[in-house]
Amino acid sequence: MKTKKIFYTALIIALPFVWTSCSDILEVEPNDVITKENFYKTESDFQAATGPLYNKVWFDFNDKFYYGLGDGRAANMYAPFSDYVYPFTDLTETGLTGPLVSAWGSLYNVVQQSNNVIIGISGSSLSDAVKNKYIAEARFMRGTAYWYLASLWGDVIISTDPRELVKNPIVNKNPLKDVYEFSIRDLEFAAKYLPESAGQAGRLTRYSAFGMLSRVYLSFSGISDNPNSGTRNQQYLDLAKKAAEKVMSSGPYSLMANYEDLFMIDNNNNPESMFALQWVPNGDFGVNNTQQAYFALGSDITGDDAAWGYWTRASYDVLKEYESKDLRRRATWMADDDFYPEINKSNGGYTVNHSKEFVNVKKGVVGSTKDNSKITRMNSALNTNMLRLAEVYLNYAEAALGNNTSTSDALALEGINKLRTRAGLTPKTSLTYADIIHERRVELAMEGQYWYDLVRRAYYKQQEVINYVTGQNRGVIQPILYDAATNTVSIDPARSSSPHAIGVIDATIFLLPYPESELVQNPLLRENPVPYQFTEEKIKDLF
Repeated sequence: MKTKKIFYTALIIALPFVWTSCSDILEVEPNDVITKENFYKTESDFQAATGPLYNKVWFDFNDKFYYGLGDGRAANMYAPFSDYVYPFTDLTETGLTGPLVSAWGSLYNVVQQSNNVIIGISGSSLSDAVKNKYIAEARFMRGTAYWYLASLWGDVIISTDPRELVKNPIVNKNPLKDVYEFSIRDLEFAAKYLPESAGQAGRLTRYSAFGMLSRVYLSFSGISDNPNSGTRNQQYLDLAKKAAEKVMSSGPYSLMANYEDLFMIDNNNNPESMFALQWVPNGDFGVNNTQQAYFALGSDITGDDAAWGYWTRASYDVLKEYESKDLRRRATWMADDDFYPEINKSNGGYTVNHSKEFVNVKKGVVGSTKDNSKITRMNSALNTNMLRLAEVYLNYAEAALGNNTSTSDALALEGINKLRTRAGLTPKTSLTYADIIHERRVELAMEGQYWYDLVRRAYYKQQEVINYVTGQNRGVIQPILYDAATNTVSIDPARSSSPHAIGVIDATIFLLPYPESELVQNPLLRENPVPYQFTEEKIKDLF
């Protein structure tokens, strides 16, 4: 508890230093204390400077976009009356869609705050060993943000110094491959210089960076000039395996025994958590986790009026994915007759009691302040999972499968079967892509991941993914009946389906439109990208 309190204190101390903008994230001059010469004198200053990189700069990304894009666009969920979900689910978002604009701003907030930290620490008189540890922390955040930007928008602006953009905000974007390369170099630096173990609860380690590298290498392996090449670059598949194996063989992380326990407030920064956004219990707006308010079925869960999740529901498509005995479903989606002892504790727990015609979100729903004093209105205090050990197992398995139709790689099977055993399912004896993507979808559902899995596949099997999205039949909301005891979903013959308009499903769905405000401020975003000039030597001694 002591280390956790120290970390939260660092977060709170650092909040005034966060560089934000009122409109264009690339245009407003950073004018806060963090860039001044009277800071960065001690390691405590470094800790305070990097603190906001775990929460405030990510707030607008986490608030609605994290799941609206990652799960909504992937058709894991639907919310027909929530304009932060249905534009993505229906593939009708524009450059004016609110969460899209906010996410772009948030990700560039991460980039520019990281840049400020890197610049400030680099100018400090402390030793290189101390400086590199915290520069690595900032570069991990920047590299992760650029992976998101590349995955979502493709060609984007690479920036390492916000002062240059103040002088000239009209700049060219850089090509997708260069953005990925930039992300990889940041994460490789982080893997080299982050500490072996976290000095404070929730802080990064070098194995956090190796885990994130396994994700980014895996994505990059499929990129070529032909999005239907059908194959991936073996060099980067091997790197993804090596990075994942580093975590699996040498890292300090381990799976939680009970899947449901991963999503309990008191298990924040658990042994499986490799990178999580750290929201401050009872914290002010901007360092709070708002997601429960958008997910909770009703006020009997939250104990207040911030419970708007009645129409935020599991899709028919994702419910079909669960095997009958999969324990992960109940921890992710709450269905009629499910019982949750951690919610409404004073009355003996909470039993879902509505019709069996829909299933609501559970993951991220934790109860009221009476259930846990860390919860307040619109602040669940629950960490946001950005990288778990489970994903690293899945990354290894997919990299081991590579360009083959199946694999019996022992380490891949060991990792996948640990997840299946925890979920109450029988182990596999070999793995296909269908096996792996199934496990990814149910293991990481409502953790903002599945759309990126589809994008990664579309780098080299684009038409297959277009056909898959078409087959999800998003233009029809099916009336369902759901049996929580057996995880069985069926079409209700007594009710009619509800058709509605969706966007065109073609290659354009894999890139989001740039925010309209950014196009106005920087018309060069409409032009062809310009190659980025790398000046730093690439790290070559990680493996």
